[in-house]
Amino acid sequence: MRRRTKIQLFLLDNLVWILLLLFFIYNTFATDSFFTMRNQVNILFQSSLMGMLVLAQGIVMMVGELDLSIDATLAFAPGITILVTSSMVEPSPFLAILMTLMIGGLIGLVNGIFIAKLRANSFLFTLSTQIIMRGLVLFLIPFSISGLLPAYAFLGRGRVGGIFPVAAVAFVVIFLIFEFLFSKTIFGRKFLLTGGNRKASYISGINTSRVIIMAFVIAGLLAAVAGLIAAGRQNAVSNSMGTNMVMMAFAGAILGGGSFEGGMGKPIGMLGGALLLGMIDNALTLKGVNVNLVSAAKGGLIFIAIMLDHFRVKLNAYILYKENLKNLIETAEDSAGSVAS
Repeated sequence: MRRRTKIQLFLLDNLVWILLLLFFIYNTFATDSFFTMRNQVNILFQSSLMGMLVLAQGIVMMVGELDLSIDATLAFAPGITILVTSSMVEPSPFLAILMTLMIGGLIGLVNGIFIAKLRANSFLFTLSTQIIMRGLVLFLIPFSISGLLPAYAFLGRGRVGGIFPVAAVAFVVIFLIFEFLFSKTIFGRKFLLTGGNRKASYISGINTSRVIIMAFVIAGLLAAVAGLIAAGRQNAVSNSMGTNMVMMAFAGAILGGGSFEGGMGKPIGMLGGALLLGMIDNALTLKGVNVNLVSAAKGGLIFIAIMLDHFRVKLNAYILYKENLKNLIETAEDSAGSVAS
């Protein structure tokens, strides 16, 4: 492969970081208080919650599926946990954290089994589980449950050295762990192979059903982690946590290199997508933009992400087509030269 083609593909794969850098430079000069250390830490902190959902959605999209239930899982997992543990004489915060993660993983397991084994449509099935969980949360938690155990709220409220948010540290560490798993291990590569060509992956010996189920379980676990961050941040569990966040998770995953067609994306790119969403939200808030216009801007961002997905897939195919055509021409010329000599 020619060096020029490698550079083009590299820039295309890392487009989100170019956008992030340009947006950062612009706001450094155009937005008051944006470049301060306090605000940069705040962007990381605010991005941590959405980042978990972006990564969850991105991993499911890697295998060629969609998960609309992650924002409801964010509220359902900690909500059910707090209702159960609050009835105990001496509630254990560590048991509560474990239960929250188990509920998130169980929801992902149910989604994955129905979609992988029973061939249910992922969009419709996870939409149904989202509606069910939202209804149950609204019924079971009509009012916020406040006064959480300090250890349970630590992920969302804790500070390293009293300054740096624990959620921001966990946010970066989790993304780096998944980047290692998906770029350096066979386990991670199976997700992209399954999403890229499910039939070929199955024929080559990959248990594609198991990979799809695992993708949904991981998404459920990450949504539960997001629930821990959200509950800890407000030191309460409310039925509105995570409302309408799933569409922005789609946008972040696509901006980070994911695709509705599956077989694309990497966690480090989705980290950039989550940071870009957080930076945009932060800049609009600092500029004092009307809340309705902020909502419109987010809708526009989703539209841009969808168009970017289409553009990136087409451009990637065109670059590879030109490279293959160039190689064929050079091979034909070499063959003709050999015959002439």
